Amino acid sequence: MSQVIIPVVIFLGIIILLSGIFMVKQQTAAIVERFGKFIGVRNSGLQFKIPVFDKIAGRINLKIQQLDVVVETKTKDDVFVRLKISVQFQVVKDKVYDAFYKLENPHDQITSYVFDVVRAEVPKMKLDDVFERKDDIAIAVKRELNEAMSSYGFDIIKTLVTDIDPDMQVKAAMNRINAAEREKVAAEFEAEADRIKIVAKARAEAESKRLQGQGIADQRREIARGLEESVDVLNNVGINSQEASALIVVTQHYDTLQSIGEETNSNLILLPNSPQAGSNMLNEMIASFVASNQIGEEMRKANEKKGITNKRKDGSEE
Repeated sequence: MSQVIIPVVIFLGIIILLSGIFMVKQQTAAIVERFGKFIGVRNSGLQFKIPVFDKIAGRINLKIQQLDVVVETKTKDDVFVRLKISVQFQVVKDKVYDAFYKLENPHDQITSYVFDVVRAEVPKMKLDDVFERKDDIAIAVKRELNEAMSSYGFDIIKTLVTDIDPDMQVKAAMNRINAAEREKVAAEFEAEADRIKIVAKARAEAESKRLQGQGIADQRREIARGLEESVDVLNNVGINSQEASALIVVTQHYDTLQSIGEETNSNLILLPNSPQAGSNMLNEMIASFVASNQIGEEMRKANEKKGITNKRKDGSEE
């Protein structure tokens, strides 16, 4: 009988001894209690405890953890918006006792503080300000959480506002406003392009007219120079200026009729083509020049007479 009991006792003893050996993973802390009282914290590696008397009350993760909290609140301009706040936190290695015993559920505690801060900050801002100042909201959440959670052994590494989701109708209105603004800018660019085209076209037409006028002036200048040279040639052979002018007018008259006759696609044009036509035309031109000179002379005399009268009046006044 004793031969059977001894191996059993030895086997049980080995089991009891092995139950006092346990392993703690990296970035993890184990809480050891004896009869319900805290004994100590065991860090990573192979650890020992008194079998039967000691037990592992729990384990705490020392890695950086992330908690996503979605908060729905209202902005200053009465727009309901949902914000997603990502809180990155970590248990302080020297405060494992506080983190394990002071808080039953740290996630719920962090969530409550996030709700409190966001619902205190966002109602002070308009919707556009919420998008522009999301970093300010994140800083306010981190500051409040650090003050509240440090006494519980938690360190808030970082807080991020990862999503801002307004009501669907508000987003649709914002999209319409954005589209209208872009269409306005596009219309302004198109109008500016049309204006540039119109200005460029007007400048081109003005330059064309200027060059055309310059060409006509040059043409007339050369014609006048040619006529002058023709009159000089005729004067050298004994023909006076009046006869030379009549001869040139008659010659140009018939040259014009000849050029019109050579043009097959020209429309019907009625011109005087009698032998006296050139002479009549010259006489009318001379009469016009004489009348113009007479009118100019009379206007000059009238202006001189008016000037003398004004001088006399000025002298009498003195």
